[in-house]
Amino acid sequence: MNKETLVEIAQAMVAPGKGIIAADESSGTCQKRFDAVGVPCTEENRRAYREVLFGTRGLEEYISGVILFDETIKQKTADGIPFPKLLADKGIMPGIKVDAGAKKLAFHSEEKVTEGLDGLRERLADYAVLGARFAKWRAVITIGPGIPSRACIHANAHALARYAALCQEAGIVPIVEPEVLIDGDHTIEQSYEATSATLKKVFEEIAEQGAFFEGIILKASMVIAGKGAVHQSTASEVAEATIRCLLETAPRNLAGVVFLSGGQSDEQATAHLNAMNQRGGSSWPLSFSYSRAIQNPVLKIWAQDHAAHVDCARDALLFRARMNSLASQGKYSEDLEKNRPY
Repeated sequence: MNKETLVEIAQAMVAPGKGIIAADESSGTCQKRFDAVGVPCTEENRRAYREVLFGTRGLEEYISGVILFDETIKQKTADGIPFPKLLADKGIMPGIKVDAGAKKLAFHSEEKVTEGLDGLRERLADYAVLGARFAKWRAVITIGPGIPSRACIHANAHALARYAALCQEAGIVPIVEPEVLIDGDHTIEQSYEATSATLKKVFEEIAEQGAFFEGIILKASMVIAGKGAVHQSTASEVAEATIRCLLETAPRNLAGVVFLSGGQSDEQATAHLNAMNQRGGSSWPLSFSYSRAIQNPVLKIWAQDHAAHVDCARDALLFRARMNSLASQGKYSEDLEKNRPY
């Protein structure tokens, strides 16, 4: 482990005006998304779609890194260029999802714990050889009657901390993602309570494992009312609650914070990020690590006719990347959406 190198990578991941694309969908998740647009989920179609994303000219202006899946980091362009090299040659850092998914937590039927620690040291070494500069591990926290439980929060926080330590040992920057789901009818206050309890325990466990915060990126949920809540949160409410929660729980020397969209619409995720950066008062760079909220229009356009719509799909990706780049600087305006190329 070279601490200085890890700090440099982490800082580059949240460089001004830049964010991260989460393209780490498993084959199962790809199946659902491809089914929704009528595209057969073959390995070649997955590869071709990812080449559309990664081959977008100018993407490096707004994107610092891309999170890949195990299949993806081993794939190549039609011309035989490995995806990690394609990205690195553009100045975009390749990353890798390393968890094995969320599984049912014993004696807690409504909650899950993320698995994948077994063999992680060896997998990280292999991914480093393939070009991975950072990694991601996602925990899932659900809000509902009597949950999240202390047991669920503690189990996931401990796993995230052990993962973070193993990453740094391997010279890879860990993205720590304790996702508090927005499914349900909970209030923004309940979201705040669950997010606060989760983050406090996550950072407590990370400290106990000996990982250093300057070489860690937090992938955070926004504090927001559930999708089924009677009162839907405004952008200003989300910005105020999220920043307040982070200031009360996250270490000041954390390298940065990137947000997940968590099922928000493309424009909503961008507007909320913008509101946070316009509000100010954060101790860290606040940027994005979106999957659906940046890929949605790209996949829909590409699905219409793969060969004929590559350029249009890439234009859509570049537009959404630019909108989120502006939002990470507090310079986004909904009026800009009138100029979108899709």
